[in-house]
Amino acid sequence: MALFFRTIAGVMLMLAASLGMAPAHAEDGYELWLRYHPLAAQQAQYDRSRASQLVADAATPTRAAARAELLRGLRGLLGAAPPLSDTVTRSGAIIAGTTASSPLIAELHLDTSKLGKEGYVIRSVTLHGHAAIAIVGNDDIGVLYGSFHFLRLLQTGQPLDHLAITEVPRVKLRVLDHWDNLNGSVERGYAGTSIWDWWKLPDWVSPRYTDYARANASIGINGVVLNNVNADALILTPAYLQKAAALAAVFRPYGIHVYLSVRFSAPIEIGGLKTADPLDPEVQRWWRQKTDEIYKLMPDFGGFLVKANSEGQPGPQDYKRTHADGANLFADVLAPHGGVVMWRAFVYSQSSADDRAKQAYSEFKPLDGRFHANVLLQVKNGPIDFQPREPFSPLFGAMPKTPLMMEFQITKEYLGFATHLVYLGPLYEEVLSSDTMAQGKGSTVATVIDGSLDGHALSGMAGIANIGTDRDWCGSDFNQANWYVFGRLAWNPALSTRAIAEEWIRMTFSNDEAFVKPVVDMMMGSREAAVDYMTPLGLAHLMGPGHHYGPAPWDTSLPRADWRPPYYHRADHQGIGFDRTRTGSDAADQYAPPIAASFNDVKQTPETLLLWFHHVPWDYRMRSGHTLWYELVAHYTQGVTDVKRMRETWQHLDGYIDADRYRKTAAFLSIQEREAQWWRDACIAYFQQMSGLPLPPGFAPPQHPLSYYESLSFHNVPGQSSW
Repeated sequence: MALFFRTIAGVMLMLAASLGMAPAHAEDGYELWLRYHPLAAQQAQYDRSRASQLVADAATPTRAAARAELLRGLRGLLGAAPPLSDTVTRSGAIIAGTTASSPLIAELHLDTSKLGKEGYVIRSVTLHGHAAIAIVGNDDIGVLYGSFHFLRLLQTGQPLDHLAITEVPRVKLRVLDHWDNLNGSVERGYAGTSIWDWWKLPDWVSPRYTDYARANASIGINGVVLNNVNADALILTPAYLQKAAALAAVFRPYGIHVYLSVRFSAPIEIGGLKTADPLDPEVQRWWRQKTDEIYKLMPDFGGFLVKANSEGQPGPQDYKRTHADGANLFADVLAPHGGVVMWRAFVYSQSSADDRAKQAYSEFKPLDGRFHANVLLQVKNGPIDFQPREPFSPLFGAMPKTPLMMEFQITKEYLGFATHLVYLGPLYEEVLSSDTMAQGKGSTVATVIDGSLDGHALSGMAGIANIGTDRDWCGSDFNQANWYVFGRLAWNPALSTRAIAEEWIRMTFSNDEAFVKPVVDMMMGSREAAVDYMTPLGLAHLMGPGHHYGPAPWDTSLPRADWRPPYYHRADHQGIGFDRTRTGSDAADQYAPPIAASFNDVKQTPETLLLWFHHVPWDYRMRSGHTLWYELVAHYTQGVTDVKRMRETWQHLDGYIDADRYRKTAAFLSIQEREAQWWRDACIAYFQQMSGLPLPPGFAPPQHPLSYYESLSFHNVPGQSSW
């Protein structure tokens, strides 16, 4: 009987192979998109004929990493790694290296003059009479990036004939910002605790750090800020610098530079000084010595990230100095080492009564041109705080003399944490493609942050990481897509996020078209669904106090007005929305004149941002002909409907992937549907009370009275920390 079942199992496996299907088996998400599982038999046979041998040396740590990745990927995808060779003896060889490192590549006379250090070419070539594929960079890191790209072609089933690929990153610094604390907690982290085991470092260096570096290098990320922007000065003490240096040693072969968030008042807290005034010579001397100490441990250290004079953090304004004074202090001590300062523009004053959405522009616009050459101003994508939808920050396009660095949030602080399936690619793409009109049409946010609009050589994009100790890294399998799409867009902000979603699905789950297409559609609609069930029509910041979990548009418990949802929605019996036109806070006029004219006019403002810029009567007629109240209820309802459709889509995909990851996603979609319904009902109940209007016909009433939703409270919510 046992022999019978083994025979049946063997037949089923052969049948699956003959049909081009890989048998599903248990997976835990650890492999991310570097999931080198066997390709379908026909595809593997085709690819094996084009990977008959590997010519790649391991003379440097980075070239060794590239060769190891190619061997690992080819072995997993094709069933066996090609033999290593020093020369091409048969057709189908893969040659990886630089012109300087490989005489064979030098023979090809490929044009690499425009590749820079990180670019690469992948070419179909003929060498010694044999067809081959060359992966070539000017520098070892370009070879590594090219190797990952080549494996991506195999993973996604792309043809390997007539390859002529040239890739050069458009953004210089492509950085993950970890909001990890030294006690192991992660602020706004929803995937477990910090992956940095500070207690065991530097003596124990977890193998997971190498896998983390591989994942980042595979999408071109070249920098990591290890610690929270709400920094603890202890990160600059010798013990912690030794720990950071141990991580830097792991990351170095993968082209990743370590950065540190620093506390502005560190000279007082760990240096014994009485001041942190950036113009004080003793303070300058302390930072210079500390910086020299860091570079002795980490010669390729990237620089500092600084959050100052924001949310109670110390900064130069404590000494009546400007943000430029503070940033330039760090710029001067880093410049001899080639380091940079990423100075955050996320500021809002505890004493200012001005619209919070205006404050970053008001503080930084007058300082344009006053920052030193190695300062990047790191600006959040919107003027407030990573909301499901915001207009682009008015700083983009407003500071032509200062390099601006994009800051996106990958972790979903305001978008359902780990359990809501929300693909952030459309959000990123929406912002990057927005036209600032700073120099006429075509002055997109992407051209600002890649430096091309104003001719800046220094450019950057930062993403707030969603990574933790969960086995799947990001709290759910689909959250991995947000890490992935961030890296791909940081490399090239013009890429299509739909194409990136498809690429990620094929690498992470399956190449089966019956699976790929519906899941791409599901992902691409997921962000708009979340906007609808959370903050439609330009609403913002309706989340629960402090933890930002769930709806609480009524909440006034926090001490500051601009931490309370009513500050943002301003709903009353007459209408809803924040008037940011010239009759209100005048935030609209911080944009270039053509954009400002649109935002100041209620009829021209995109309805997706209507309530961001206008306080609108409940009976205002929308472009659909319906009233604002009707459209608000309709959007909230549509968001729930879209999540239900996502669940239905997923229910039809059982069997296409392994059971474990399928079941986890199904469970999370169930949570998302339940919480989308909660969002819809709680917000409608509250806004109905404010408006005094009956529910439009055809819409179901909330499942509970408003008092029920107001009574809910939550403790120990993920992502909170003690800073």
